[in-house]
Amino acid sequence: MSNPVPAEGLLPDRHQADFFVCDIFDAIPKDDLATMEHPVFSLSTKPDRRILNYTHNGTDITVVPSMRGLATIHDKDILIFCISQLMSALNAGRAVGRTLTLRAYDMLVATNRETSGDAYRRLREAFERLAGTRITTNLETGGMEVTSGFGLIENWEIVRRARGGRMVSVKVTLSEWLYRAVLSKSVLTLSRDYFRLRKPLERRIYEIVRKHCGRQPAWRISVELLLKKSGSASPRRVFRKMLRDMIEANHLPDYEMEEEAGDMIRFTRRTLIEDGPEAPPLSEQAIEAARAILPGADVYALEADWRAFWAASGRPKLRAADAAFVGFVKMRAEKGD
Repeated sequence: MSNPVPAEGLLPDRHQADFFVCDIFDAIPKDDLATMEHPVFSLSTKPDRRILNYTHNGTDITVVPSMRGLATIHDKDILIFCISQLMSALNAGRAVGRTLTLRAYDMLVATNRETSGDAYRRLREAFERLAGTRITTNLETGGMEVTSGFGLIENWEIVRRARGGRMVSVKVTLSEWLYRAVLSKSVLTLSRDYFRLRKPLERRIYEIVRKHCGRQPAWRISVELLLKKSGSASPRRVFRKMLRDMIEANHLPDYEMEEEAGDMIRFTRRTLIEDGPEAPPLSEQAIEAARAILPGADVYALEADWRAFWAASGRPKLRAADAAFVGFVKMRAEKGD
């Protein structure tokens, strides 16, 4: 349950009715921590054939494009969909592997894309960029730090085509590096409104904040460091102007932005800034109980959802916050959320 954000400037919610009839939405959007933390995807809307080099706190990343250009932040929707499907299967106790067979239509609907013929063409181009972009890094996933080179997906193939030639189902093999992140559950839940963000920089900023804010009610970062972590190629003054535009628009899911003195940006969780008393803090025992009920779930996102649910219910007095939270998590587990 994310707090609503102003719809102006967001893409339309194209498939809202499908949430009630299509079981693909049982797979809550998940993103891997490593590419949320560090810039791997291009923010350009045109073919980007630069070689990207990034170094920060001992992490080195080099991203080399194919002839199609670098994989973009919108191409990443495919990986988010794949990660979400794998995590849903793991949480349900089903066997998983690096290779997934997916319905192209489901992927388009779950990521809030159009389902026109042109959308299928763009989906194919995204697969080509993901497979062609090569990464060399010492990033740790699943507790292992190995310097290696790989594509974001190892390979893909159209398994079945419709009569008109568009793909119906596609087989995707994820890189060992990304698959290891999924198995170690190094992932975080995203707001579904992430797929409604129009601009690449908005999506990238949301990822960074989602990764870093954690349980904090607010998080601050310098414009200089945010520019570096975003992977934006814009000069700092242009980047700062884009951030100010985002602040004015105020439609980042889950977070509000404001500019502070010292060239700093502050992000505040929407769920924690409503008027009135806050729910009491939870014990570590309650957090561990939630993990046991929903293995692999982002327990801190569950806590934020519970607090939002409590606030929306009129902030009733809580005699036992831990018991109320655990009961909420059990309800989510029974519903399959």
